[in-house]
Amino acid sequence: MLHPSYSDLMNVVNSEVEQGEAPVVNSRYSIVMATSKRAREIIDGDEPMVKADGKKALSVAVEELNSAKLKIVGDDE
Repeated sequence: MLHPSYSDLMNVVNSEVEQGEAPVVNSRYSIVMATSKRAREIIDGDEPMVKADGKKALSVAVEELNSAKLKIVGDDE
């Protein structure tokens, strides 16, 4: 099981959206794509934005997203 859950991650990503605006993320697919892209960046040498402590790149990417250090932006931004 993934901790935090997908719904928790979606809440973090959408936390800055004003009431009445469309959410940035509305599917698990968006979460998976964003974290996998970030994990590939970490594997390719980018510095993690959170303490890695030997964690796998995907776990680090999920933690970055959950701590709001990683932002997902819409296509128009």
